[in-house]
Amino acid sequence: MSGIKASELRDHVIRPTLKAINLWSQAAENLLLGTAAQESQLGHYLTQVKGPALGIYQIEPNTHKDVWKNHLKYQHELSDDISHLTSDRCTWEAKENELITNLAYSTAIARVIYYRVPAALPEADDIPGLANYWKQHYNTHLGKGKVKEFIKHYEEWVL
Repeated sequence: MSGIKASELRDHVIRPTLKAINLWSQAAENLLLGTAAQESQLGHYLTQVKGPALGIYQIEPNTHKDVWKNHLKYQHELSDDISHLTSDRCTWEAKENELITNLAYSTAIARVIYYRVPAALPEADDIPGLANYWKQHYNTHLGKGKVKEFIKHYEEWVL
C-alpha cells in the first residue's frame, strides 16, 4: 500500500522544488523520498493518525512555525523563494493547510528542517546513513519511527 509513485514524486515535485529554492543535491532528494516513504507511505496518509503532523512528510505545526520563526526569518532569499511556492501567504492556518495540499511547499519545508542541521548529509546512496540521519534530525529520539522501518520503506517504495 502506498500513495504517490516514487519516480513521479522525485521528478515532478522534489527535484524541481529543491532546485527552485537552491537546496538540491542527490542526497537531499533521496532523503526526502525516504522521509515521505517512512512518514506517510509516499502520501497514503496526509494527516497523522492520532497526532498533529501534516502532509506527506508529516510535519508538525509547531515544527513548521519553528522553521519560519527561527530559521527562515533570517534567511530572506530562501524565505522569499519558499513563500513564492504558496498560494496564500497570509495566515499560519493557511500555511499549515498547505503542508497537506501543496506538495512543493511541504517539500521545501521538509528540506529546510534538514538544511538547518549543521551535520552534513550522508552520501546519496547510503540508505542506512540516510535512515540514521532521518531518525536523528527529523524523527528524533522522541519519535516512534525506527531506522529499520525507514530502510524497509525506502527499499519497498523508492527503489
